[in-house]
Amino acid sequence: MEISITKLSSKGQVVIPLEIRKEANLDEGDKLLAYGNKDTIVLKRIEPSAKEFEKLAAFGRRFAKKKGIKKGDVLKND
Repeated sequence: MEISITKLSSKGQVVIPLEIRKEANLDEGDKLLAYGNKDTIVLKRIEPSAKEFEKLAAFGRRFAKKKGIKKGDVLKND
């Protein structure tokens, strides 16, 4: 885990240091949830990245294969 010091701008903006952005796979335009409690602020990305979606899709494919679910089973009512 990376720990860095950053400053608050006059507009209330905070720079998330590059190493932390890399570790969290944050990209320009990502949306973050901000939670504050007294002197603690937590940021959490709220939209999954394409990489996370691919991991979820791969899990679904492995699960379906393990359970013997075929494409036709899923799409038969479409």
